[in-house]
Amino acid sequence: MATKKTAEQVTKYADMFSAMGTEARLRIMQLLLSAQPAGLVVGEIQEELDIPNSTLSHHLDKLRNEDLVNVRRESTFLRYTANTESLQELLQFLYAECCTRNKALKPQDVVQICQWERER
Repeated sequence: MATKKTAEQVTKYADMFSAMGTEARLRIMQLLLSAQPAGLVVGEIQEELDIPNSTLSHHLDKLRNEDLVNVRRESTFLRYTANTESLQELLQFLYAECCTRNKALKPQDVVQICQWERER
């Protein structure tokens, strides 16, 4: 049973990585993370990244379908936020493989990377 759950998790995480696997979607994720917790409405995302509306809609749908972003309606606007819970789950999956089982990375190295990014 544990193997099946793990296989399902791997498929889920692969789909999440695939959804972020284009330059535009990765830029959208970076932008939404930088706008946490308030998020951004579609027009703000479009203005910041200069992506045509129909293309942006497609990218946001793909990210939403993989549970990477949340969306809520505000009057006539759609506000998007990064789904930090899903991203944390994805990072924990990677962390478990790289830092606990085989020690490919030392946990303190991951912490240093996070600290370095904050200071940048």
